[in-house]
Amino acid sequence: MTAPRERSTASLLLGAMGRAYFPIAFIARFPYAMIVVGVLTLIVTVRHSIALGGLVSACVGIGTAVVGPLIGAAADRFGQRRVVLAAGLANGASLLLVSWCAEVAPDAAVLLAAVLVGATAPQVSPLSRSRLVGIIATRMPASRRAGILNSAFSYESAADEVTFVFGPVLVGALATAFGPQAAVIGAALLEFVFVTAFALHPTSRLAAHESAVREREPARALLRPRILVLLIGTTGMGLFFGAMLTSLTALMTELGSADQSGLVYGALGVGSAAFALGVALFPARFSLRARWLTFAIVLFAGAATFPIAGIVPLAVAVLFVTGIGVGPTLVTLYSLAALRSPNGRSATVMTMLGSGIVVGQAAASAIVGGVASATSAHVVSFTPLLAALIVLVAALANWPLSRRATAASAEPAGS
Repeated sequence: MTAPRERSTASLLLGAMGRAYFPIAFIARFPYAMIVVGVLTLIVTVRHSIALGGLVSACVGIGTAVVGPLIGAAADRFGQRRVVLAAGLANGASLLLVSWCAEVAPDAAVLLAAVLVGATAPQVSPLSRSRLVGIIATRMPASRRAGILNSAFSYESAADEVTFVFGPVLVGALATAFGPQAAVIGAALLEFVFVTAFALHPTSRLAAHESAVREREPARALLRPRILVLLIGTTGMGLFFGAMLTSLTALMTELGSADQSGLVYGALGVGSAAFALGVALFPARFSLRARWLTFAIVLFAGAATFPIAGIVPLAVAVLFVTGIGVGPTLVTLYSLAALRSPNGRSATVMTMLGSGIVVGQAAASAIVGGVASATSAHVVSFTPLLAALIVLVAALANWPLSRRATAASAEPAGS
């Protein structure tokens, strides 16, 4: 008799999560990726003020920074179903409020509405990772958990890249076809339909698995250096996204092709998504801390060549190569977060990292946009390099925080 064939990773995950889960979770990410660019486009178009648009982007980031981790903490304590449902409905309503305020309300009301948009962002991406951590930890064979987690996070980061790159493209397409409010209203409709479906999916009941089986550690455990260094890393990635998109837009504007900015920016996502999926093929001896440092160097090197990309074909090539450093870095950061999360705090840590990306993106979009309007595209083309330097320095700081391990799967939770 022949031994039964071992089920594939995809088969195990689909069996545990359900076939509808991944499409729902994928589409439910788009509003999160559309918020900053959509609101910025709306305000600049309707109010004709880049300065106000920058302030609005900053307010979205402030709301996310303050409340985002609290949403994760609430999900850890009360489960994801009620928390995500409430956040999604509130975020959709906030987006509709911003759309209305942009036309008729004073600037102060617009800024307040932007804070509400950031504060109610439902954090689908990090909470999806938290669900996967719970499923893998409780329903997968112990001998295969590390490999399955690596594959799952590879997919998650690839999905993030697709939405973060093509979210702005979708904003531009809707705004061009139907007007500046269309992108914001479209994001609100996606919230009402797909974020609601994500909240009500059966896997939401597993979000609080850690607190059910283990005593939850105190909140001060979130301030451990090995957690904070990951937060710095993801914030640096957010800064990179915002700086690269804004500086690329400035370059394309000088070249007379501003409407192609989103398409060119897509080259970053192609390289990033491809190599994020490829992380699952890395050998186990290529440790997590080595991966972070290696691909942070690739990110830095790619960003260093961007200032010389003065024509569209060269910009596309540079962005593709730079993307090779983006996807694997994000996979590694979230993999380390899964291993290092304090007991019962998985959703909190994941939302902290997700908030770091959004805050960084919003801050860089506002700052780099202001600098670009006052200087030139060439000057701001160096800002992605500064963001990449933050990611690289965080990777170097992480090295002594990780125990020496010969395999990524061997790194313990306290690595």
